[in-house]
Amino acid sequence: MSQADKYTAEKITELKGWTPHLFSFKLTRFSGYRFVPGQFARLGIKKEDGEIVWRAYSIVSASYDEYLEFFSIVVPDGEFTTRLAKLQVGDEVLVEKMNYGFLTTSRFEQGKDLWMLSTGTGVAPFISILQELETWEEYENIVLVYSVREEKELAYVDTIDGLKTHEYFGEFSHKLKFVPVVTREKVAGALSERIPTLLESGELEREVGIKLDSERSRIMICGNPEMVEDTRNWFTERGYTVSRRSKPGHLALENLW
Repeated sequence: MSQADKYTAEKITELKGWTPHLFSFKLTRFSGYRFVPGQFARLGIKKEDGEIVWRAYSIVSASYDEYLEFFSIVVPDGEFTTRLAKLQVGDEVLVEKMNYGFLTTSRFEQGKDLWMLSTGTGVAPFISILQELETWEEYENIVLVYSVREEKELAYVDTIDGLKTHEYFGEFSHKLKFVPVVTREKVAGALSERIPTLLESGELEREVGIKLDSERSRIMICGNPEMVEDTRNWFTERGYTVSRRSKPGHLALENLW
């Protein structure tokens, strides 16, 4: 297989800036591209010398959308994101034909409560998962925890709120408990401690009104490596296990870098 057969060249159709350092973008979608909500794509940008820089990006869009949507932070002096941030509608981004990752609900068996714990752009795969009817049908309770430093960094809140009146998901929306967390400023209606701290103190369970229980709870974790590691350790110390291909467990996780 030639290198060109491994990817398609897609066009940016939409750009949305959330803050000076956070933005979303939509790409055209090759008709043969398939993914499971929660997975990530590998995106490429050609440098001036023709070399391609590749990075992994969790997919925000639903599996059935005709476009691919991604949520990005601008890394100062980052080889990929500084180039990406300069692109405009109509510019080209390469998308590998393969999909990747195991942050999917198929990693679990027999759970009743789905907990999705995220920081920053780690909310991206959970937006995709929430747009899948199967997610709503499978679980009695769905908890989305979304932690950022400042309130302005809370992206996709309108999308999350819109689930209440969605033509397909609206009837299930009572199952969703959305918990925003803002760690560097006080915001009404938001918690203020790091996710591992909220778990340790029991504040997260009190806020949601649902107890964590290894029989019922299935936990997905996505965000910065420190949060992912600390949160995983908190759960594994209490007997929760990480899901493997051959042995479903309680936890599925993804580091952002």
